[in-house]
Amino acid sequence: MSQPYYGVRVPAKAKLSFAQRCSARATRLSGKAAFSHLTAARLHGLPLPAEHERADIFEITVPRGQRAPRGNAVRGHQAQLGPKDVDKRTGVHATTPERTFCDLAACLTLGQLVAVGDTLIRRHGGLLTRKDLERNVASYRGRRNIRRLRRALELLDQDAESPKESELRVAIIEAGFPTPTCNESVFDGRGRLVGRVDLAYPALKIAIEYEGDYHRQQDQWRADLKRRRRLEALGWTYLSVTQADLDGPEDFLADLRVAMER
Repeated sequence: MSQPYYGVRVPAKAKLSFAQRCSARATRLSGKAAFSHLTAARLHGLPLPAEHERADIFEITVPRGQRAPRGNAVRGHQAQLGPKDVDKRTGVHATTPERTFCDLAACLTLGQLVAVGDTLIRRHGGLLTRKDLERNVASYRGRRNIRRLRRALELLDQDAESPKESELRVAIIEAGFPTPTCNESVFDGRGRLVGRVDLAYPALKIAIEYEGDYHRQQDQWRADLKRRRRLEALGWTYLSVTQADLDGPEDFLADLRVAMER
């Protein structure tokens, strides 16, 4: 047997998933404590930056007045937790998706927070509605981050389909550009579908695509080239974006400005 956490023993060779490690750690929590913030986000399957996905740390919130847990792999918080802020849908006591969205304002950028919100209210398969999030933000006690939460609500789009697409959209809007449409379908003169683009300004025929590692696969790369060729043949300007552009968007935004002025 091994002891991954104080007072918790598991089979020595067991390779525990993140959810299983949370279940093991939960045996040492007080009755009113709950996994929260980044830990709750991972339990709910919400999109997080890679550095947060890799972090082997538990974030745990206890009611105000109760001592927050401490330890090498624990980040403790004190906050007001109402009866609707915590449930066991993940198998352990964790903050609900809507409460987790509010708490994440303390540890994510605006774009990353919007990516979480877009996932929660996604048109197909979302866990919540925009009104669910609006109600929770209105009653949230963490006033320190209330401006970021309110701005995130303004930027949500239920048609977004990927976290990076959401981050890219926020970067564009926050730079002062008009809001692009998400996942625009483009048809040729015969009414045949040419493809769907991540973000678009249809009236200006500008297509903006986030190119993740998935697009490096040979079949996908070939399909992307064909779609780009067909879009450009129809008079569209095609702007491809990578993670490097999100990390430093100045050049991409300058290119977008030129394309819109043209």
